Amino acid sequence: MTAQVPPGPTPPTAAGVAGMQAADAVLADLGLELLSVGEGTAKVGLTVRASMTNGYGNTHGGYLFLLADTAFAYACNSRGTATVAAGADIAFLEPTRAGDTLVATAEERVLRGRSGLYDVRVECGDRVVAEFRGRSRAVPLRPADPLR
Repeated sequence: MTAQVPPGPTPPTAAGVAGMQAADAVLADLGLELLSVGEGTAKVGLTVRASMTNGYGNTHGGYLFLLADTAFAYACNSRGTATVAAGADIAFLEPTRAGDTLVATAEERVLRGRSGLYDVRVECGDRVVAEFRGRSRAVPLRPADPLR
């Protein structure tokens, strides 16, 4: 008897996420840490360095966006389907500073065909410091894609 695979998204593949992680230069360069990945979810951490702060001593918004966008990327690629951002926006709620540890938690809200909608909450301890919403689009894999 052969097991029947129900139609729908492919389950997460460790090889796909590992390939994506191995090819992700930003993780290593900026000290981002991939904490977890599940179907439609991901969690990424970052400790803010002094070089990541602006003239007010606050974490530059670009780093908060990058952190949230990275969690979004892993969440929408978690099923082994090559997916890219179609658009995103962020609301900065509270400042953070050098030495703060930030955690971005991405959660899939809607997945319809090739399009998805994801929310990412960025926290510093028990404070929510930013909220990000990303829109994704699945694309055909190319021979060099790390999810292959």
